[in-house]
Amino acid sequence: MAGRDSPPAGLSLQSSPDCRKRQSSSDGNGHLDSPDETLSPTSVIYFKEALHSANVKFRSPDSLSPTPLRQYDFQIERIESRRKDPKDPITIERLNLMNMAKLSIKGLIESALNLGRTLDSDYAPLQQFFVVMEHCLKHGLKTKKTFLGQNKSFWGALELVEKLTPEAGEITASVKDLPGLKTPLGRGRAWLRLALMQKKLSDYMKTIINRKDLLSEFYEPNALMMEEEGAVIAGLLVGLNVIDANLCMKGEDLDSQVGVIDFSMYLKDGGHTSKSAEGDGQITAILDQKNYVEELNRHLSASVNNLQAKVDALEKSNTKLTEELAVANNRIITLQEDVERVKEESSYQMESSRKASRCDSAADGQSISETRKQLKEETLLRLDVEKELEVQIGMKQEMELSMKMLEKDICDKQDALMELRQQLEDLRAINQQLSHKSQTAESSSKQKSEVIVRLEEKVNQMTSTVKQLENSDKHLVKQARNLNSTAGKLLQLQQ
Repeated sequence: MAGRDSPPAGLSLQSSPDCRKRQSSSDGNGHLDSPDETLSPTSVIYFKEALHSANVKFRSPDSLSPTPLRQYDFQIERIESRRKDPKDPITIERLNLMNMAKLSIKGLIESALNLGRTLDSDYAPLQQFFVVMEHCLKHGLKTKKTFLGQNKSFWGALELVEKLTPEAGEITASVKDLPGLKTPLGRGRAWLRLALMQKKLSDYMKTIINRKDLLSEFYEPNALMMEEEGAVIAGLLVGLNVIDANLCMKGEDLDSQVGVIDFSMYLKDGGHTSKSAEGDGQITAILDQKNYVEELNRHLSASVNNLQAKVDALEKSNTKLTEELAVANNRIITLQEDVERVKEESSYQMESSRKASRCDSAADGQSISETRKQLKEETLLRLDVEKELEVQIGMKQEMELSMKMLEKDICDKQDALMELRQQLEDLRAINQQLSHKSQTAESSSKQKSEVIVRLEEKVNQMTSTVKQLENSDKHLVKQARNLNSTAGKLLQLQQ
């Protein structure tokens, strides 16, 4: 009973200083001992009872934004095989790791969707997810005894993915090319991060879990990766495809990191969450409105750019038509000049022919016939020129009409462009107001959290005073009993 009433430090995977010493120790090759070696059956049983008794609450999908991407509700049934002993510590350990993976994945998805941005390496729920996955992959590993000690690493099992799925060869090559990684444990951690960024972690885990004949080389028969709990965790990893992560691994020391699960992230007080739920909902609504306005701004900017491109194309076509109209006008002027010249030449020839006929009509009959032929040719040429002139005049009228229509269309486009610019300015003003509201909401939420912390401190002080009063009351009761006993003795003596 004393172990049951002990503080929650027994829930940690490092329950004693000796465990911490074994956790941080390394062999001669620089390989770190696995944190799984410090997991005792007693701590496993306490951890399972704490999970059942603790008030673990997550925000329901109804309290989030109404967008369909935020409605994720994982309902995974507990796997308890009839042929296995439910009191077996290894079975309980597998169930605890599966439950921890479920809590970690669910909390990571909900917090990432509430955050609404790309995750980086410093994000605490993401770090805890990698720690939990590392514990799951290390469960039941076969120890390889070498000259310098025992070596336990899941990197060999992850290398199987390259053989089963050729597209995973790129991740394996990238991990091997990373500078600063000297241990298989560090390479395995880098592989998990790269697979999450590519949104292929679930597919790769399913690939290796389906080949238990190959995994048996690295894991014991009762390991998590060899049992049904591994398939459940691989199915849970599908939900991480909605998360965008950008992790930089060049500056991180993945070889010497100590993976410790922080249970305080999952064992939260329900009263605290209920008090801050309203403020979080307001901040979520403001962020959703801000994202909507930014998306609308992008669409309006794209439409403005398209209209500007159309206006530029119309201006280019307008200049081209203007040049063609100027060329047509010059052509009409030259044709009119040619017609006037032909008229003058024909009148001059007619007058000369008349004079010649009056002077010598009998002698020059042949010259008159030639003149008549020339006159007919000039007349036909004049008719052709007049027809071409009419065609050019018609083309000029059509060009003028098209120019007027183009000018009217350009005016309409410019008016629409001005309206869109005005709408864009209004939306920018609305965006600034929303950002101001979000800042005020964040400040109010910070103030509320400070007030809650102060109230909790006052509650703690009151509980301490109540305990002191109870102790003093017990002391006074004991003194009263002593006085009653002494009074009884005195009465007996007097009698």
